[in-house]
Amino acid sequence: MAILFLVVFVISTAIHLYASVKQNVKWRNLTKPFLLAALFGFYYFAAGDVLPAILLALFFSWLGDVLLMPPGNKWFTAGGIAFMISHMFFVIGYCRDIDFSALRSWMIIPLALIFTGLTVFIFSKLKPYLKKSMFYPMFLYLLINGTMNCFAAFRMISRPCAMTLITCIGAFLFFISDSTLFFVRFKKDGRIKTHFWVMLTYSIGELMIIIGLL
Repeated sequence: MAILFLVVFVISTAIHLYASVKQNVKWRNLTKPFLLAALFGFYYFAAGDVLPAILLALFFSWLGDVLLMPPGNKWFTAGGIAFMISHMFFVIGYCRDIDFSALRSWMIIPLALIFTGLTVFIFSKLKPYLKKSMFYPMFLYLLINGTMNCFAAFRMISRPCAMTLITCIGAFLFFISDSTLFFVRFKKDGRIKTHFWVMLTYSIGELMIIIGLL
């Protein structure tokens, strides 16, 4: 069953990415709900020890995908809240594998500063294009995504292996995806015009996170 769900994920993602290149909203909306639903099934059947926190993280990612589909900032905000909750559940899932006694302040502080600095830089570029009512909630959201990345890195540092590295890379791709989405949606004169790169980094990132958690 796990392989079946993985095949559905790959096929749905491929069609969705093609529709994103062609800016075909109909097929993007038709395929988008299948991405995280298939990944949810893949994790559930492939994991030897299924973590409820990871199932909830995938569910809220799926909900975020669905809520982002309709136009309008209210739907965008609702989707952002769902993804914010998803990041929090990923953090809870990572914590089970983190040996906190192996972490030192000189490891933690630079990571926090890196993601805070990246967030500040990104929003310094976005500020002219955002309403004040959107700026701070979106800023907070990306900080929470950065926090999720920090915990993925803590997991890798405390238990270095290929799987923790894969999850760490996947988490960073999620950060790139969200950052790219903000520019695509709000900076209309930017170089990136379609959701292709948003969804490519997002789908690969989510898959890598899950593979690294198996």
